[in-house]
Amino acid sequence: MFVRSVAEVTDTDDDIKTPNWRSKRVVLARNRVGFSVHETTLYAGTVNDFWYANHVEAVFVTEGEGELLDKETGITYQLGPGSLYLLDGHEHHQLRPRTEMKTVCVFNPPVTGREVHDENGVYPLIVEPQPDEEVQGAGRRTTA
Repeated sequence: MFVRSVAEVTDTDDDIKTPNWRSKRVVLARNRVGFSVHETTLYAGTVNDFWYANHVEAVFVTEGEGELLDKETGITYQLGPGSLYLLDGHEHHQLRPRTEMKTVCVFNPPVTGREVHDENGVYPLIVEPQPDEEVQGAGRRTTA
């Protein structure tokens, strides 16, 4: 079992701050569960262009309001508390928060925490090295 609070992440290396947003990474690739979980705050009045070419992302809005532009279709969606969007097609998108927005984001594959958005808004795919896996309960080692 793993228990970690957002407060434990605050002002650590897992708390990423930019002029437009802040992302507190609560679960990362090193936890080896197949996804990562972040609490991300987007600042009011910012324009944020993203494209997760290597990841699927689900975003659940817990506070604030804004809009999401699907840059591929031109469709704009209104977001508020309780909204969820899923980027399952690696869509180029733009987030424009009208007020400060708090979100919970889940990434698959998980991010390591070392990724930096490139000029296209893309996170590179960084894979954590995997130790030899042990078969649960069998007491023997297996290799992939």
